[in-house]
Amino acid sequence: MEQIINFIGYLGAFTLAISGALIAMKKRFDPFGVFIIAFVTAVGGGSLRDVLINGKTVFWINQTAYIYFIIAGTFFAILFKSKLNHISKPLLFFDAIGLGLYTIIGVQIGIEFEVGIVNCIILGTITGSFGGVIRDILVNEVPVIFMKEVYATVSILGSVLYLILDKLNVINPILQIVPILVIIIARLLVIYYKISLPSLYRNELK
Repeated sequence: MEQIINFIGYLGAFTLAISGALIAMKKRFDPFGVFIIAFVTAVGGGSLRDVLINGKTVFWINQTAYIYFIIAGTFFAILFKSKLNHISKPLLFFDAIGLGLYTIIGVQIGIEFEVGIVNCIILGTITGSFGGVIRDILVNEVPVIFMKEVYATVSILGSVLYLILDKLNVINPILQIVPILVIIIARLLVIYYKISLPSLYRNELK
């Protein structure tokens, strides 16, 4: 289980670092700023999760491989920026991948530390979503999780699906792959079809 979590985590760190670096470059940050935004995007949610779990060390402090994958993701975004004609599309794609990967890690760690079902879902949502929240705050944007886009909802649904499959004793790696793919596909469909939750302030916005 630990090896699977690490593999998913490294891939998630790489993709979310790309997402963070792309938005930082779009905001014209300098190279150091680009790395910082990539870093907090990749580890912000997981760090908050680990702080909330009693007795757990923040994961990237003891697992420096995460730092290397974040650096690799940052350099990947910088090197291939000129080949990405529309920054928003790859940004959303990598963001969706990171959401799927990190959500499932959060749920798995919740199970490992024997927290309740609802808490596992919360930890999955925090791990998947809150790196993006911190990123958006730092670049002076309203976090998408607080706006009309269905972001956290997708993470919650993926977490619930994982827990159901786990209760049904679905074997690895299907147990991880299915909910990850569901989250990624659902997030991309939400973006493509512009699906949103109803706003409480629709009349005021008009």
